[in-house]
Amino acid sequence: MTAAALTDGVLPGPRLVPGSGRWPILLSVPHSGRHYPDWLLRLSRRGHAGLKMLEDPLVDRLVWRAQALGIAAVVAEAPRAAIDCNRADDELDPACISMAPGLGHDGWRVRAGLGLVPSRLQSGELWRRRIGPAELRRRLDSAWRPYHQLLRAEIEQLRRRHGEVLLLDCHSMPWRAGQAEVVVGDLHGRSAAGFLTDLARRTAEEAGFRALANDPYAGGHIVTAHGDPLAGVHALQIELDRRCYLDTSGEAPGEGFDRCARLLEALARRLGEALLGRQARTLAAE
Repeated sequence: MTAAALTDGVLPGPRLVPGSGRWPILLSVPHSGRHYPDWLLRLSRRGHAGLKMLEDPLVDRLVWRAQALGIAAVVAEAPRAAIDCNRADDELDPACISMAPGLGHDGWRVRAGLGLVPSRLQSGELWRRRIGPAELRRRLDSAWRPYHQLLRAEIEQLRRRHGEVLLLDCHSMPWRAGQAEVVVGDLHGRSAAGFLTDLARRTAEEAGFRALANDPYAGGHIVTAHGDPLAGVHALQIELDRRCYLDTSGEAPGEGFDRCARLLEALARRLGEALLGRQARTLAAE
């Protein structure tokens, strides 16, 4: 069934790109979904062009070199405008979701209109009406829950094989004056070991990018929910400045596209080698 033919509230599920299992790395791409069902477009005040503004454009293609190493990837096919896999399922905005009084979430993302279902852009409200609990449940069941189930299953498989695993959650960010071109987020040390964060930042700098850790993005729900360094599961959010890989239209690959693809490949390889080396040293000491 095509995305256009899906029942109201039902979204395309995530796509798993299998890996070889050689590397203790898993890629996550939650914000590049481009399958907009007809029912979603009918609901939109801003049309297709307005909803696309919430995408991380082409990040699912940008990870191709890392995938070529044999690294698995979980990729959202549903658009972020319909359901945001990088938000908790209780980040509910009463501006766009019908619910009992007092059940809305008061977090800063929801207040900014960027909750589980985004409610607005700077240009105004996104939707013609609020959605009800049953429709929200269909969105969660068809797209959000399968995404996190796939992440958990792939993480556990790699953890059993390697002892430690790293989730690289890949995003893009709009350009802002004075902002780094690459931001590595680890929730200020809570979602990954510090040596991995430092190595990721240094890898980006050695590739010629201006890089920072946790500024201005420390990480969202994905690294919060899945990162557990004490259990051997590390999670880093990687943000890339869109100007580094897109053309001036903001929709097509630019001159820097392959440079950024090589950066993600280098991050996966170097961080994977670091974890494999640590595992080898642990085994040698036993």
